[in-house]
Amino acid sequence: MNSNCFKSFYKRLVNEGYISSQKDLAFILGVDSSAISQAKKKKSIPRSWLATLSQQLNLNPEWIQTGSGNKHVNGLNDSESMFEMIPKVKARLSAGSGSFEVGSNIEGYYSFQKEWLRGKGSSKHMVLMDICGNSMEPELRNGDTVLVDQSKTEILAGAIYAIGIDDTVMVKRIEKLPDKLVLISENERYSPTYLQGEEVNNVRILGKVIWICREVN
Repeated sequence: MNSNCFKSFYKRLVNEGYISSQKDLAFILGVDSSAISQAKKKKSIPRSWLATLSQQLNLNPEWIQTGSGNKHVNGLNDSESMFEMIPKVKARLSAGSGSFEVGSNIEGYYSFQKEWLRGKGSSKHMVLMDICGNSMEPELRNGDTVLVDQSKTEILAGAIYAIGIDDTVMVKRIEKLPDKLVLISENERYSPTYLQGEEVNNVRILGKVIWICREVN
């Protein structure tokens, strides 16, 4: 490895759009930001990183390290790559009374198969968000991560949506009635919320929840 190994390696990933910051790189690798700073200082790339990035991004380890050879493991070009990275944003969807954590900053990326995404909707409009609260249990639990398709804003009766009301964001099952919306919680301890008149106009449909990820304790 030459003395500029880390610099060229990092620049290569940024230029190709796989990461936009050292924080993104740390997230994909599953390491602390201090590990990135240390590698940068040493001007070297840990071999384990090559394997992780290859697996996560479907990239050829040789290309990751040197920029030579086929970019992808299977030799396919970008348009044919099997995987696509979906951003996870810092904003959390409240499954309760509402969350003020509405920041849209990206905190990392997750890899999904392109073929699977195509069957779900428009991948360029998809984001991942965490659930906070218990009002949607057992369907959605505190700490779950959901995939939201922001292009799907037309209300389908009984579907689950990420919604915004004023400065809050939340996740609810929605029923649409004449001149009225009903926000339904799965948890029986929470009563439905009925919105009508001007209240309906204040509701922003941020997108439809199309997939759930849950860690097993």
